[in-house]
Amino acid sequence: MYYNGIYHLFYQYNPKGSVWGNIVWAHAASTDLVNWIRLEHAIYPSKVFDKYGTWSGSATILHNKPVILYTGIIDANNTQVQNYAIPADLSDPLLRKWIKPDNNPLVVADKSINKTQFRDPTTAWLGRDGLWRMLVGSVRRRRGVAILYRSRDFMKWIKAKHPLHTSAKTGNWECPDFFPVSTNHTEGLDTSFDGENVKHVLKVSLDVTRFEYYTIGTYHTKKDRYIPDDGMTDGWKGLRLDYGNFYASKTFYDPLKNRRVLWGWTNESDVVPTDAKKKGWAGIQAIPRKLWLDPSGRHLVQWPIEELEILRKQKVELRNHNLDKGEMVEVQGITAAQADVEVTFSFSSLKNAEEFDPSWADLYAQDVCAMRGSTVQGGLGPFGLLTLTSENFEEYTPVFFRVFKAQDKYKVLMCSDASRQVFSLYRHL
Repeated sequence: MYYNGIYHLFYQYNPKGSVWGNIVWAHAASTDLVNWIRLEHAIYPSKVFDKYGTWSGSATILHNKPVILYTGIIDANNTQVQNYAIPADLSDPLLRKWIKPDNNPLVVADKSINKTQFRDPTTAWLGRDGLWRMLVGSVRRRRGVAILYRSRDFMKWIKAKHPLHTSAKTGNWECPDFFPVSTNHTEGLDTSFDGENVKHVLKVSLDVTRFEYYTIGTYHTKKDRYIPDDGMTDGWKGLRLDYGNFYASKTFYDPLKNRRVLWGWTNESDVVPTDAKKKGWAGIQAIPRKLWLDPSGRHLVQWPIEELEILRKQKVELRNHNLDKGEMVEVQGITAAQADVEVTFSFSSLKNAEEFDPSWADLYAQDVCAMRGSTVQGGLGPFGLLTLTSENFEEYTPVFFRVFKAQDKYKVLMCSDASRQVFSLYRHL
């Protein structure tokens, strides 16, 4: 969240090890989303309403004051409730201390809700009727559910008669995110925005796949219903937010630069759990990205935030190099652990593009990537980069493209291939 000139990042963290467990809300602060200082934990198990865990949630700016909604675990049976926390001292620019008032929990699952699959409250939004609304992710008979709650004072929450949205056979919906996007510009909108030229996005993290999916649609405010646009599909046959190692994402509206910023978690776990213990850490925050609606209105566009430019040092260039088919050229001079690469590939002709098999149209892009991997030669492709490459090419990660010729247009397939990330696996064979 952004508050009084400071960005705050809260994240799930195990202070006792590099495996999942003992979860607290770790806290870091920044003025530029790039350089961060770690602060003391904001929320940790200490009360009867979160004794067994302080799980994920969201921040809301309520009457110019930040409030955190989070899931508390109250017993060994994994019973989940929704709590809130507030800063102990608003005059502290870093908001180091947070308190959990004794009127928690705010929301307890009724008999219609699976109380062990009831978590991750969203940022709340304020309707024209003066009521606050929030979503909590859940599942009912394999049907993913975004349960809707309303409140006039942010303290007493009442469950709506119907969920904001639900979809069969999609499993538990974790970390839901619901926000507006403009249909005519790339600037962000406050989560409570209710006006013209707007669509809404509902994103969920699917527990059964460990991937992120979203739909774009219309939020009918009077009925409190979200209807995905025609052709939009819930679940794993729908739009993925990211095709890499990316989960439990959350966006926030940044009023300083009038944009919506996306954060996500990259697991980064090793093949064997003992590797993570030896290494001492597992899991990173993915690069923050600006998010907006494509002009077609059919999918989201994302791009690394502009502040990342300050990390660029020691420019390395390779220009006007002609590549023969199958040729590999090392880009000399890159010594950093991280590199931000801009690359352009040009062709004199597309006539050699291979035919796009019509049967692939019903497949996921990643399935086509698996069939036409980095070692399978085609007409125009694969071409791209070999990243994280070891000596003698024992290990590398290709990021590559292919160009296909369809009936009346060309299709470009972009893939990454993790099958050559083998060192940690070999150690245990």
